[in-house]
Amino acid sequence: QVHLVESGGALVQAGGSLRLSCAASGSFFSRYTMGWFRQAPGKEQEFVATITWSGGSTDYADSVKGRFTISRDNPKNMVYLQMNSLKPEDTGVYYCAADSMGGIARARPSYDYWGQGTQVTVSS
Repeated sequence: QVHLVESGGALVQAGGSLRLSCAASGSFFSRYTMGWFRQAPGKEQEFVATITWSGGSTDYADSVKGRFTISRDNPKNMVYLQMNSLKPEDTGVYYCAADSMGGIARARPSYDYWGQGTQVTVSS
């Protein structure tokens, strides 16, 4: 069982930066693939970024590639999403998720555990 809590969401102007954090509790965190998803108002939840258990592999949605960076600190049970050059279309609730099967995972059904989300609002 893994419990996830996101933080770091805020209101920011376009072009600004934010770093989201996800604190994980529970056993075997270091073995899980971790991901970030987001949901904009009136839209379906979408994949943002994922990182394997070792941090050796990452993958990003095309819409954030080159602007966002996912990272993890296994001894601290933390996952981060550094977001730069933010755009109004990045607005949404950002969710952290854990996948016990490992490997790169872009699909929502791959993930077993989810946080409650943190709100990111980018003003133009």
